[in-house]
Amino acid sequence: MIVLAICNHKGGTGKTTSTINLAAALGLSGYRTLVIDLDPQSFLTRMVGLPEPPVEASSLMLFDPERTLKDLPVQQRTAFDVLPSSSMLSKAMRKLNKPTDVLWVKEAIEDAPDYDAILFDTAAAITVYSLNALVASRHVLIPVMPEYQPILGGEQTFQTAMMVREKLNPTLHPPHFLFTMVDARKRNHRAYRQYLRGRYGDRVMNAIIRTSTSLSVTHDDGSTVFEHAPHSRGAHDYANAADELLRLIAPEQLAETPRIEPDDPSRGPWKSITHLG
Repeated sequence: MIVLAICNHKGGTGKTTSTINLAAALGLSGYRTLVIDLDPQSFLTRMVGLPEPPVEASSLMLFDPERTLKDLPVQQRTAFDVLPSSSMLSKAMRKLNKPTDVLWVKEAIEDAPDYDAILFDTAAAITVYSLNALVASRHVLIPVMPEYQPILGGEQTFQTAMMVREKLNPTLHPPHFLFTMVDARKRNHRAYRQYLRGRYGDRVMNAIIRTSTSLSVTHDDGSTVFEHAPHSRGAHDYANAADELLRLIAPEQLAETPRIEPDDPSRGPWKSITHLG
């Protein structure tokens, strides 16, 4: 099972948008995918068109010693399931102050139902919830806009993940970076992309997410870019990013398939990802 934390300590980097659309790409490719919203502000929950759930149906229940993931109701979207967040996570955080409180989620998902992939969306900060996501995961993806503050936040997130790998979760792989909201016309975007590639090498994905109107609009029904704009730049970019991500973190589960070219509108945006099952 793929367990992936999507993090950046800096907000506004496309983290939640990436979580949603990567999950959709995986789901449309045949992976049974679950997204767990661990952000007390519940941005992902709202973006997929869900109201705030009762506490007993939220991700807060992963911190209840009497519950595990299989005990919790999930909300079905078109391509993936969601365990939504609750505003009560903010209040509960005050009590989660023991060293062992970073282990709750790891233990709760150990008997996960038959999911092929679990993705965690986290807050733009180091909290007990983001640490739980890192301790529970095998892989980390850091969405980063190629500008100064997001790059700084991305590097800090990389350091946090490596600390968790050293101290708490030796099975955690070093993170990968995904450039988001890339504008090829901007010199500083090119400069920061060169900087990050020069420093982190192959930990920086080749796929990029370009600026796209299709990704900037939130739909009331919670539809993803693959549903409301399947031939858009955003759909092609996230299909290619999901394809490359699978090659990086789960190569044994993915056969070699050609990538979609951004200017090839004749193919569905998820055709480059192998359909399993």
